[in-house]
Amino acid sequence: MTLVAPVRPTSTPLGGPSLAQERKLVTSIPGPKSRLLSERKAQAVSAGVGIALPVYVVAAGGGVLVDIDGNSLIDLGSGIAVTGVGNSAPRVVAAVAAQLAQFTHTCFTVAPYDSYIEVAEALNRLTPGDHEKRSVLFNSGAEAVENAVKIARHFTGKQAIVAFDHAYHGRTNLTMGMTAKNQPYKNGFGPFAPEVYRAPMSYPLRDGGIDGVVAANRAISQIEKQIGASNLAAIIIEPIQGEGGFIVPAAGFLATLLAWCCANEVVFIADEIQTGFARTGHMFACEHEGIVPDLICTAKGIAGGLPLSAVTGRADIMDSPQAGGLGGTYGGNPLACAAALATIDTYETDNLVERAATIGQVMGERLTALAAVDPRIAEVRGRGAMMAIELVDPATGEPDAALTGRVIAAVHAQGVILLGCGTYGNVIRFLPPLSIPDDLLLEGLQVLTDALAADSAAA
Repeated sequence: MTLVAPVRPTSTPLGGPSLAQERKLVTSIPGPKSRLLSERKAQAVSAGVGIALPVYVVAAGGGVLVDIDGNSLIDLGSGIAVTGVGNSAPRVVAAVAAQLAQFTHTCFTVAPYDSYIEVAEALNRLTPGDHEKRSVLFNSGAEAVENAVKIARHFTGKQAIVAFDHAYHGRTNLTMGMTAKNQPYKNGFGPFAPEVYRAPMSYPLRDGGIDGVVAANRAISQIEKQIGASNLAAIIIEPIQGEGGFIVPAAGFLATLLAWCCANEVVFIADEIQTGFARTGHMFACEHEGIVPDLICTAKGIAGGLPLSAVTGRADIMDSPQAGGLGGTYGGNPLACAAALATIDTYETDNLVERAATIGQVMGERLTALAAVDPRIAEVRGRGAMMAIELVDPATGEPDAALTGRVIAAVHAQGVILLGCGTYGNVIRFLPPLSIPDDLLLEGLQVLTDALAADSAAA
């Protein structure tokens, strides 16, 4: 296969320390030292904290993670779409080290600093739309979502919020109520915050061929009948759903919803926490559909691995809360702001939007070719470096979570980090760091191909 924009030589990875860019297994996965740490984890950490692959990391960079046993694993997860610029990316490391030597915390709402303003300026410039904007910084994606809801309610004077089937918006009480999937995110944690409603999503594989406009009008009809626009503060939607299964809504779905919101004084909130910052081959996934949200929530890829999130939006909406109504002790911490500025510089200077599009082309071609010969793959979907396959029983078309679990376990055992997702637990997602060398990306996809073949042969 001829690749469109090869990256730097594998001996000098874009991000992280100078690690050999190779998959190398010196023990079983997990190795003995990782297993010992898992025993300590069981005695020290809440059992409610699950782990996808219990290998304990000591170094990471480019497209690999190195564990405490000396195994080098191909990273196709990026810490759930966080390390887009690569782990310990050089500009990020330098910026954080410099800030660390100056000061670590003052609380921006007590004694402010310029890097918070610079991050807000960058977000106002980068996010969709050329209107006047404002931003506010927080720590986590769920915190950004909660504050977007606060802002929308304050601006509109209305209370109801609509989220969608298969949505994921976080694990706080309000965001659990907005999240669709019960297990493991919601089970036993209620009651949840009131005035949160759910509407049907566009899910092309399972919609029976309904186009985006029809699917949006179906959702709008339900909203109007069950809630009423006069009571609705905002709808919130992921332009590509993340934990719900990397569902790309049909063309026209988002634009039709946005037009209805504009006509009915309802705030349109785009949750771009997983899709944002070059991940999909645009800086933000909304750009694929040409839509401009009123508010946009960002996190994950914003700061190269440091905890930071934001809400950015129309100035009149963002300026509506009273002074002191927004903020928090750690929101926009100076170390995280330094990391964000360096991360954004890396996205732009190293042309990582284009790199994400190239990665998407490579993954799309390989996965589509695999689906053509394997009927268990019902769909290949996604955009840029955010791709997925949905696995089913080919005889019935029903989701096959057991197959998905077996394949992920087999791939893990061969030294490749992959993550599952989906309402039905039958989706494998691919979120490589944009710093991954081409040869590692292709090798990781080959390991997946071999695992699927081995599972089929064993059936």
